[in-house]
Parts: sequence; C-alpha cells; structure tokens
Amino acid sequence: MTVQEMKAAVCAAIDKNADKIIAIGESIFQEPELGYKEFKTAAKVKAVFDELGLEYKDEIAITGVVANMPGKEHKLKVAVMGELDAVVAPEHRCADPVTGAAHSCGHFAQIASVMGVAYGLKESGVMEHLAGDVALMAVPAEEGVELEWRNEMMQQGKISFLGGKQEFIKLGVFDDVDMMIMQHTGVNDKMTAGGPGGMGFVAKIIQYIGKESHAAAPHMGVNALDAAKIGLTACDALRTTFKDEDGIRFHPIITKGGSLVNVVPAFVQIETFVRGRSTEAIKDASAKIDRALQAGAMAMGAECKIYNLPGYLFSVESPELKALVEGNIVELVGEERLGKSPFGGTTEANDVSNLIPTVHAFVGGAEGVGHSSHYEIADPDLAYIKAAKMLAMTVVDLLANDCEKGMEVKNNFKAPLTKETYLELMENLAK
Repeated sequence: MTVQEMKAAVCAAIDKNADKIIAIGESIFQEPELGYKEFKTAAKVKAVFDELGLEYKDEIAITGVVANMPGKEHKLKVAVMGELDAVVAPEHRCADPVTGAAHSCGHFAQIASVMGVAYGLKESGVMEHLAGDVALMAVPAEEGVELEWRNEMMQQGKISFLGGKQEFIKLGVFDDVDMMIMQHTGVNDKMTAGGPGGMGFVAKIIQYIGKESHAAAPHMGVNALDAAKIGLTACDALRTTFKDEDGIRFHPIITKGGSLVNVVPAFVQIETFVRGRSTEAIKDASAKIDRALQAGAMAMGAECKIYNLPGYLFSVESPELKALVEGNIVELVGEERLGKSPFGGTTEANDVSNLIPTVHAFVGGAEGVGHSSHYEIADPDLAYIKAAKMLAMTVVDLLANDCEKGMEVKNNFKAPLTKETYLELMENLAK
C-alpha cells in the first residue's frame, strides 16, 4: 500500500466508527474526574482496547493506560496521547455535583480522538505495512491543580509530580518511545500544529499561621488573614518590577481563610502558580514573591510557611514533526484553516518535548470559554473525527516506507535533556 492508500484506509475506518468515537467523548464529558482520580474514564479507555483486542498496561501513575500496537518491524515507536482529567467548573451543566469537576478543557475530546486512532489503525489493517510501533496513551492529571492534595500524595510517595506525563517520564514509560503527538480542543474552527509558545511554572502552597481569639478582642490574637492580605498586597506591588518579556504571571487563590466570623482567623492557606517564559525568570520572580509573602507575616507577627512544588517546563519544537502535522491539517481542512497562533498556557507536554520530538497540536470545534462553565463541543466532526484523522495520518507518515520520515524527525532532533538530567532539574527547580 502507498502512503496515501494507507491514510485513506485509516480515515475510512475512523469514519466507519465515527458514532462510537463521538459517543466515547460525550460519555467522558458527562462524567468528569479530577487528576489522579480518573477511574471511570480509564475504564472507558480499557473497554475500547478490550473491544479491539489490544494488549495494554493500566494503573500507570494511578489511572494511566497504555496500549501498544506493533508494526511489521519495530524501528521506531510513536506515542499518541490523550489526557484523562477535568478542571473545576461547578456551574457547568455536566459538572460532578460532589467535586465540581467539569470537562471545560477538551480532554474528553483528546481521549476520544486517541480511541479514533485505535479504531483507524486496527480496523484498516495498516499496522502490518508500517515499520514501527504505536503506543496509545491515556495519561492522568494534566491540570496542575489541587495542590494541597497532590502535595500530600507526594509526601506519601504515591506520586512524585503534579503532572501525569511527568510521572510517565519518571516511571520509564517514555524510555522506548521515539516521538509523541497529541492534540487539544480549541474554541475556533481551525487546526494548528502548535508552536514553541507555552509557559513554565512553579507551584506554591502558602500557609499563614496566627493565633485565634474572639473577634471582639482581636488584640489577644494574631490575624492570619490580615497577614495574608498584606503579603498579597506586597506581591501586587512587585508586578511593576517584572519585565514584560519574562511574561510573569502570579494568580493566587485563598483555599482556607478562616472558620467562623466571630473568631480571629488563625490559619490561612493560599495556592498559586508563578508562571514565566524562562527558568531564570521564574526563579527570580518566585524568590521576590516569597519575600513579599513573608513580609505580611512579619507585619502581623504571624508565621508564614511556603512550599514550592516543581511545575512544568517550556516547549521545544521539532520542525520536521510539526511540518508533517501541518501537511495533514491542510489535507483535511485546507490551508485557510491552518492556525498559526502559539500556545500561551502551561502543560507538561512541554516536559516531554525536552526529551523527544513532540507536537502538541490544537483542533477547534468547541464553543464558549475554556476552564469555565460555558464550554461545549459545537462541531463534533472537527473536534473528534478530524482530530483523530490528523493524528492517525501523521502516524502513517512517520512509520511508512521503512520509517523514513520518522527517522528524519528523530535524527534531526537535539534533545535538551535526558531522562536523568530532567529528573535532576525538576528536583532542583523549586528549591
């Protein structure tokens, strides 16, 4: 079979299973789960792998699932990835009534598109014509949230990182993987292969400890909430000192701010990221913010404890892999709908890109606002089906013709980090 014949066969198999693929996405959308807790979602992934007769490993980083599809030879391995977790948007129509979790970030469509790749590659029979293997990965916990709970999990030795892909790196899941492709659902009608944009971050848990007293006798207590307010005000005063090109973002939330209105608050907890465009800028801003936060405690005679947790890194681009993805996007939707905007958010797909060639693409099809209670799929064909086709077509490009293009991608990529240097960097990042 020629490359175009294989692509056509894969796309036909995806079209044949379109209703199933969309139903999987909609089912996940209606049962959202937060990171490292995606047990129902993982079960849905395994059900598809069971249906297709694919061998898989589960319970990787608690909820992760990886199925391998062998080719006729094993010269390369390409990972196709989707994310299992949701965010918190309690007013969303499909929000979990207990946790407030809602799929307002498109991860449900990611998983559905990976399942679409599974149907396409399996039912088309193209794997017997490809000289490499495919790893279908459902990964937990892309969203770096619930910092207190995840920090407790770290202290218990159950996880080592906020993000699931970081856990996969540490656990050796990527040790035999040569490159990775994935896509994220956007609020537009375009498809893009992504770009070198994206920000890194350090996460912080900040605790102010004061002394309780009756609110009518505040002189007998130490008000931790006032200490926190002063500390946050001092952080606001720092904002003018951050250089525009560093892109520093500090966006705290107060998760615990007192218990009773007639008791002087003795404990306040804050969670936040310090985002930026370089490790040096993040470390500099983080140190300044720590100093400002401590100033609030000093002013009120309180204690301030700050726990810094390693966040995510910055993306490294593989031009050759990006070009293959863009070629398939143009084939699917036309050049006029090829998006060019780089991603300004934060993801641990960036961490993977420091080790192996990676594309974190973006596919439209949603409407509303991401990470809000107003987020829905408006174009199922684009968000689910064309997304799956783009990923599957890229797999064919990489592994066809004796892995010629895949070898070009691999050989031209100069990884900034090895697994060992990555783990060492992450250990020191938050110090």
